[in-house]
Amino acid sequence: MKALQPDLKECMFPCACPCLPPDPEELCAFTDLYGSLRLLLTFQMKDASPEWCARIETFLHTYSLANAKIKIHFKFKFSQQTFQRDFSVKIKNKAGGNQRSLILDVTCRTQPPECVKKGCWCQGGHPVLGDRLPLSIPPAAMDQGLFGELSIQAVTLLSPCVLQYPNLPTQLTHIQVLVYGPSNVPVTGPSTFFQNLPAHLDCQEVGLHGLHCSSFKDLVHSGGTVYTVEQENCEDPEQESSPAPIRQSLLLYIFLQHSDPFTYQLSDMMATEVLIERHLEDILNNNKQAVTKAVQTELKNTLKAQNQRKKNQQKMRSAAEVILGSSLSIVSSSSNMDFRNACLHSMKMSDTYDLSASLRESLRRVTSWKFTPKNICYSAQVEEYPESDEPTRTEI
Repeated sequence: MKALQPDLKECMFPCACPCLPPDPEELCAFTDLYGSLRLLLTFQMKDASPEWCARIETFLHTYSLANAKIKIHFKFKFSQQTFQRDFSVKIKNKAGGNQRSLILDVTCRTQPPECVKKGCWCQGGHPVLGDRLPLSIPPAAMDQGLFGELSIQAVTLLSPCVLQYPNLPTQLTHIQVLVYGPSNVPVTGPSTFFQNLPAHLDCQEVGLHGLHCSSFKDLVHSGGTVYTVEQENCEDPEQESSPAPIRQSLLLYIFLQHSDPFTYQLSDMMATEVLIERHLEDILNNNKQAVTKAVQTELKNTLKAQNQRKKNQQKMRSAAEVILGSSLSIVSSSSNMDFRNACLHSMKMSDTYDLSASLRESLRRVTSWKFTPKNICYSAQVEEYPESDEPTRTEI
């Protein structure tokens, strides 16, 4: 109330009367019994347009990712048309930090591949909390009144989760960077620092072939800075004939954290956030080497298991080739016609050439369906896909 202008206060709260602030213990008891408090915020804009609606929707969606405890109902009217959307969170995950706990929206809406069929599919993600990195405040920002301790907390989230299917091929296609202020409000607008960051990263150490900044719009989470991951040229004909890999994306949250013992008024905190956002590029450039190294470390730690997964899958493909070659050699070299005919009949094939392709496909399906349950996953039963004309290999 004190932060509002007198005329705005009278306009918004004409009947407001002085009252004591609520007791924290009573307020906690009330919310535990009746649920969280709800805030209805109504505002009007002159010269509103669908473009403004899309920008506000993007901002609210980005805000809800890092504030999963807050439910937002967005309603927009334009030219006798009403557009509304609820930003509700289905799956939350708590990532504990040094100064505060982060409640993130880890819901993944990517549909499972067909090979999963009746199995379980993880509908969430598993954020990885990085180390806290202290930042030095540049002199220009200090001259404007920005003091105290400033740091960043990085959190990575890889989705969709395929931990329960270790043999499914995956492909990281995009990395998205979202920056949030000390109060978890997303920092809007393009960032020159993060747009130029790929040129200073050692992609080979991370396990990637290359990164370049893009304006990819077909992402679940809009906003921030988006990098496109360069893909390896596949020269293996066996791998080219395999099904398309699961396309994954990586969210890199950058949470700015600020503390100042002399800043405790709401108006001072808001002014500090404005200063941080205004001087964010200078702050990042002033700590360029440290921030670049921190991002490099977070990407490396997050993708370490992913790179090991690819190595294990390569070993499995090599073993499958040995199994395939041995099986075909036994059938082809056998002089017992009854045995050969029985093998061909069980696989519904007419000759050994067709048997090779059929057995290869059967081995791929069996290994791809391997399911390893994980307690940390948000598993849900997948509905069976409609029946197709493609025959199933239940014989294996």
